[in-house]
Amino acid sequence: MADSLVICSVGYDDPAASQLIGALQAYYHTLYHGPDRSPVDPREFTPPRGRFFVGYRDELPVAMGGWRWVDPLPGLVASRPAEIKRMYVVPASRGRGYGRAVLSHLEATAGEAGADVMVLSTGPVQPDAIALYRSAGYDDVPGFGFYARYDTAVHLGKVLRGQSSRVSELPPGGTGR
Repeated sequence: MADSLVICSVGYDDPAASQLIGALQAYYHTLYHGPDRSPVDPREFTPPRGRFFVGYRDELPVAMGGWRWVDPLPGLVASRPAEIKRMYVVPASRGRGYGRAVLSHLEATAGEAGADVMVLSTGPVQPDAIALYRSAGYDDVPGFGFYARYDTAVHLGKVLRGQSSRVSELPPGGTGR
């Protein structure tokens, strides 16, 4: 059903993106009792520094996600990692494959821009998100970025096509936390 989703490149501060980011931050309040506090500069999602996308169904914004370049991470076998940020699908549109479609689009566009690995941080109170990422080939990686110091953060990564299949220096089943 994700074929009815139209994914468009937008600025991070585009009105549709802002609407969805507000909904995501409200969702984070219900899960974490506060917003995502990791620093985000909208310019990080403007080419060539990154990209941001909104998915539309029947001209309504229903999904989003972006990627930005991050510095190579210790313990991660990658020279050009890109970090996924603000992946979200509105509750009424979940279960239709839109999250997977946005994730695939992020991987494809980052790969075309030269990324060799995608990384992200999430939390254990988001089991559906973790299940999506793991089913798409994401494995545990060493903690990085703003949430590296949080024991409960889940850090995942995936080698993009054409690269070595080894994501990190972690032993199989390592937690990265």
